[in-house]
Amino acid sequence: MTTSSVDVIGGAPGYKPGATLSLWTEIRRQAARRRTQMALGFMVLLPLIILVAFQLDNGGGDGEGGNGGEFSRLSDLATAGGANFTLFTLLVSSGFLLVVVVALFCGDTVASEASWGSLRYLLAMPVPRARLLGVKVTAALLYCLVAVLILVGTAMLVGTLRYGWAPLNAPIGGEIAAGTSVVRLLEIVGYLCVSLLVVASLAFLLSVSTDAPLGAVGGAVLLQILSNILDQITALGTIRNFLPTHYGDAWLGLLSTPLQTDDMVKGGIASLAYATVFFSLAWWRFLRKDVVS
Repeated sequence: MTTSSVDVIGGAPGYKPGATLSLWTEIRRQAARRRTQMALGFMVLLPLIILVAFQLDNGGGDGEGGNGGEFSRLSDLATAGGANFTLFTLLVSSGFLLVVVVALFCGDTVASEASWGSLRYLLAMPVPRARLLGVKVTAALLYCLVAVLILVGTAMLVGTLRYGWAPLNAPIGGEIAAGTSVVRLLEIVGYLCVSLLVVASLAFLLSVSTDAPLGAVGGAVLLQILSNILDQITALGTIRNFLPTHYGDAWLGLLSTPLQTDDMVKGGIASLAYATVFFSLAWWRFLRKDVVS
């Protein structure tokens, strides 16, 4: 069993737990990793890809076939201004892309150290286990937030430069004033961040439970997909209300007139409850785990 010396003897003279593995050190370590750079880079690239797709579509024909009606309607809204383009980008990325990015940052953070064999050396420095987890999860969540903000900021910038600024044209709520559009988008981003805490906490729990980063990341994503599939089975009845993804699209209520926030409140409470359970289990698991890698 590998433990830090503070776990055994309470620390050497002059030892300060708070001076070990600072948050800034972890942020810089993660920033130097290729997966961080690629993930954040793709957050910049995605809005550009969507913009290019719209440009190509403008000269691509008059809508062959009848199956693209709904997508065409959303595409028309997306090109109506920077706010609409940002909304469309969030719509197409929130269901899967952001889930993968959050799972990557939170599922890889501890498991990667174990796979490299460096986790036991961090604990032997000695870094208290609780501090190690706190720094790791804080840095991971900060990078998740940065990824979302980069995606939204890039979409807003390129959408406004290409299509100008105009009121938000919601599919179900009519036109929303330009000033209010920014507030609505920020509220949508806030709700998405809260709902993604479920993915983050589950990925982190798997990260402290395995030495395989891919297993932690993939496990969180697969369980999210499974929850989405089960949520489509109406035969489950009210059981679906307890699935972590059931209220994933509740932010659409912010686009209606009047606002419909009941499901958002339920979804926020459910997400925080799941996140609390998963993060607590991660702490409980790691503080009692034999670290041998």
